[in-house]
Amino acid sequence: VQLQASGGGLVQAGGSLRLACLVSGLTTSDNVMNWFRQAPGKEREFVAGIRWREGRKRYADFVKGRFTISRDAAESTVYLQMSSLKPEDTAVYFCASSAGVVSTAAGVGSWGQGTLVTVSS
Repeated sequence: VQLQASGGGLVQAGGSLRLACLVSGLTTSDNVMNWFRQAPGKEREFVAGIRWREGRKRYADFVKGRFTISRDAAESTVYLQMSSLKPEDTAVYFCASSAGVVSTAAGVGSWGQGTLVTVSS
């Protein structure tokens, strides 16, 4: 599978941004599409995940109510709509595929390149 993330940028606190991940070459091991993020000096952490076929979603507690993950199968794209952004959301955001539900980077099968999100205060 190939994953290509885009949509990062600079936004003020309280603003919104939408990330996109173009997916190609799906295999039977790519059942869940995820977004992770990594802030400077911190470990990569799970943000949200969606089952590609059923559309079931899962979120990290710190983004519930602010971020929404979705997928458009026709466009082979996974989105992460981010609202009410905070400076602590500043990080490089990565899309990733996994065979099943994951909570850590250890369970990820494939990574896309990251896209930088910077939230100014």
